[in-house]
Amino acid sequence: MKNVVLLGSTGSIGTSTIKVVNDLPDRLRLVGLAAGNNVDLLLEQALRHRPAAISIADPGKAASLRDALGTAAEVFSGAEGLVRLATMPGADVVLIAIVGTAGLRPALAAIRAGHDIAVASKEILVMAGEIVMSEARKYGVRVLAVDSEHSAIFQCLDGKPSCSVRNLWLTASGGPFRSTPTEEMAKVTVQQALKHPSWVMGRKITIDSATLFNKGLEMIEARWLFDIEMERVGVVVHPQSVVHSVVEFIDGSMLAQLSMPDMCLPIQYALTYPERVASDRVQTNLPKLGSLTFEEPDPERFPALALARQAGEAGGTLPAVLNAANEIAVEAFVRGRIGFTRISEIVRDVMEHHQVTSHPTLEQILEADAWARREAAR
Repeated sequence: MKNVVLLGSTGSIGTSTIKVVNDLPDRLRLVGLAAGNNVDLLLEQALRHRPAAISIADPGKAASLRDALGTAAEVFSGAEGLVRLATMPGADVVLIAIVGTAGLRPALAAIRAGHDIAVASKEILVMAGEIVMSEARKYGVRVLAVDSEHSAIFQCLDGKPSCSVRNLWLTASGGPFRSTPTEEMAKVTVQQALKHPSWVMGRKITIDSATLFNKGLEMIEARWLFDIEMERVGVVVHPQSVVHSVVEFIDGSMLAQLSMPDMCLPIQYALTYPERVASDRVQTNLPKLGSLTFEEPDPERFPALALARQAGEAGGTLPAVLNAANEIAVEAFVRGRIGFTRISEIVRDVMEHHQVTSHPTLEQILEADAWARREAAR
């Protein structure tokens, strides 16, 4: 039995994690749940799973949860609540599925408390990969991949060192605009961008999948997770979303992990690692699939990939600036204030005006993040 703390329990990754826990009641137990502002769903989850503690982002909503739960669970709130849950005694793994930068401090707190972390929030390793992985080594804990692409690489590597790898290939569906002419990209609407062909996800990550910023962030994430230089991390478009990523070894062999797209599979693997546990949730019929295809991503249609590679190669505070500027630009697009192609243009402009700090402290990373948000908004 593993005790699991789930930060971000009401989002798409969080609800998929709940499904996995329901599938494996003899192996997984939820001891902590944290949510943003969906107080009704959090209460429902708490009443069913009886965690020792829960947390809600809005302190004003904590009182109603305390009234409803009585002494059944401790109720925390805000940023401090996330840290309290991340450092709970007896937790075996803390799964972090919080969108944005809010997961960074609880991730580091969990590591320093000696807990393994399962990372579904790209921002944690994009912003502070150097610090997070250094702390994980210092405290002897594991950083487990939850993204389907990084889980695939983790499974294919199977403990082999980075010196045995020629390239890591992250697969991308290509999103809804894989074949849209470049000159028409400026006309893309929010409704069109939110129609992902393969996955059902939250709003922010769905827009990122349409621009391929999500794949750029995953490149930086892979660089830190697998201790490999950015030049050995690439992207290939795979519309069927069945091959979740590929490891190309130095002898020319390639290993890939395949399955029908379902986030429950990588979540389960992260939570039960190093074991594999039986599950009937994901079924893949190769003859029914027929064929699998691969393409080069179009750099003109998807400039986000080049921006992410630039940030990853420069390192320091630039990845945090890339991520923060993109968050602000995506929100402006969703609100109808800018066009689709302006997302990448704004990120590029902000990156060009940033003075990079190498090997930054956490405070310097957060300062760069705040600066980039102000600059992008301006």
